[in-house]
Amino acid sequence: MFDLERWQEIFETLRKNRLRSVLTGFSVAWGIFMLVILLGTGEGLRKGVEGMFLDDNFNSLFIYSDVTSMPYKGMNAGRSINFTNDDYNYLSNQYSDVKYSSGRFQRWNMQAIYGKQSFQGRFRAVHPDHMYLELTQVYSGRFINDIDIKQKRKVACIGNYVASQLFKEEDPLGKWISVGGVNFKVVGVFKDEGGQNEESVIYTPISTAQQVFGGANQVDMVMLALDPEVSFNKTNELATTVKSELARRKQFDPSDQRAVNVRNLREEVENITQILAGIRIFIWVIGIGTLIAGIVGVSNIMVIVVKERTKEIGIRKALGATPQSIIGLLLQESIFITAVAGYLGLLSGILLLEFLGPLIEAEYFKHPSVDFSVAVITTILLVLAGAIAGFIPARKAASVQPVVALKDE
Repeated sequence: MFDLERWQEIFETLRKNRLRSVLTGFSVAWGIFMLVILLGTGEGLRKGVEGMFLDDNFNSLFIYSDVTSMPYKGMNAGRSINFTNDDYNYLSNQYSDVKYSSGRFQRWNMQAIYGKQSFQGRFRAVHPDHMYLELTQVYSGRFINDIDIKQKRKVACIGNYVASQLFKEEDPLGKWISVGGVNFKVVGVFKDEGGQNEESVIYTPISTAQQVFGGANQVDMVMLALDPEVSFNKTNELATTVKSELARRKQFDPSDQRAVNVRNLREEVENITQILAGIRIFIWVIGIGTLIAGIVGVSNIMVIVVKERTKEIGIRKALGATPQSIIGLLLQESIFITAVAGYLGLLSGILLLEFLGPLIEAEYFKHPSVDFSVAVITTILLVLAGAIAGFIPARKAASVQPVVALKDE
């Protein structure tokens, strides 16, 4: 039941001790504010790191070739390892768990020209499955298909950013662009979660590029995507098996860490997930620790309040006030201070994140924010904080005998 007199008494007490009340509330508000900012920062870090994998099929193996760093069977170190179409065909058909596969023949900073417009972008020659490996979202036209590969067609699927630079407001489909001096017909335009960096790519059939750019049967990279149901352990086993098979086929030491690099995206995602979970726990520990410091401050102030009001409490008890009513009065005051100050801190933290969040766009950090569950958890923490901060002083006040309280100086 709402007790107007009790609330009037609480407000009167706060009014008489404004500075103390403000400083007490500030300690709680700062604790909640820091908790919200830390949680928002952790969320921004999570979004940034996870965003790095949004444009790739996470259960994939990206296989790169390099040079040997160890001698093997009479062959010196420093020997180049090069993949061919045969290597791609072998890897893509050898393992039953592989759902999608693509080779990649690529060139960096190739000039694309349409009319008077030019653009310096990345050129990737791939197989049709590549769109499922990079999670390419074709929103106009189509991607590279099997007929393009067989007939070595001069067609291209270009990124949204490439289209905006070369064609402005014009529809790119059916138009011809010159890439490295070779004309390609635009058959599709795509978007990518990787943003402008990934949308600056021009895709063409790998067979065409190998022919017109003197690549012979060269493949720069082989990409394998496993069925999503394949377990983490099985993906790791396949990565090891692929490395061993390539060591046998290309004649290099299986322990050579440089000759061939098998990038296991599934393993990277698992490791990062564990790191982010640890960071989140650390943030909660630091945030709650800061909040506890504020609670201790409130509790200390309530001890002083009880000391100052000892005679008043004695009079109340002499007039028949029960211990429960004394405890209730002091707990209500404590919870009120922590709740109001805490919500001010919560609101300040959320507003700051809402204001700064859209302005922050880094590779590993994006859109810091807090969700509704944080507000719910924070509300519970505030009520508990106020109760804990006021309970011990309140219980001490309720145990004071009226005669002793009235003699107190």
